[in-house]
Amino acid sequence: MQADTIARMAPKDLIGKRVSILDKGWIELQDVMGDDLAIVNAARVSFLGESKGEEKDKRLLFYLMEHRHTSPFEQVEFKFRVRAPLVTWWQWVRHRTWSFNAQSGRYVAFDEDDFYVPSAWRMQSPTNKQASLGALPNELGEPLTQALLAHYEASYRLYRQALEMGVAREQARLFLPGFAVYYTWVAKVDAHNLMHFLALRMAEDAQYEIRVYAQAIYEHFFKPALPWTAEAFERFVLQHH
Repeated sequence: MQADTIARMAPKDLIGKRVSILDKGWIELQDVMGDDLAIVNAARVSFLGESKGEEKDKRLLFYLMEHRHTSPFEQVEFKFRVRAPLVTWWQWVRHRTWSFNAQSGRYVAFDEDDFYVPSAWRMQSPTNKQASLGALPNELGEPLTQALLAHYEASYRLYRQALEMGVAREQARLFLPGFAVYYTWVAKVDAHNLMHFLALRMAEDAQYEIRVYAQAIYEHFFKPALPWTAEAFERFVLQHH
């Protein structure tokens, strides 16, 4: 990957862009503050300096990344709106440097299709307790998918039945299959902590259901908004991670 092949564009031009992920998920950029130059200027303010031209500015940014001078990267922030299943959300919230505000099943009723259906069934890794390895053959996976869909249908039918009986939404949702339910939330993070998230969650051993979101953030939002930072990130972080 070469970030300098990505056409530079104003980060604000990316606001409103939405990328589809998984079967029913998506991620949308709601707001962004700052760009590569904001990072450079934040570093130079230490001695009241200003931009010295593209070549020197880029060289300084690379120096900051290589030598782990992280605070200037915190001057750039991204805010996303995300729709993802709880199995993704459960991994994401472990990154406590993000700020989150999520949809609540206490206030909003779920729809019939608000459940994640995987495109393939992965097999358990024999050497890693928390990882998968390879896909289950289609002839074995298809009956599982049909069983999952039947489970969703029965669960949702009980959920609706409870609501119609007057049961509070906060209790009726107990009938729903927890890890499969799609939620929508707003998530905000600075560029430094976003890179930490990306380095971990784009890795091959990251769970697929969060890896695809991390890859979408990087390719569709981070690289176009911060091409110098992305190039330095690839050279000094991803290649050694």
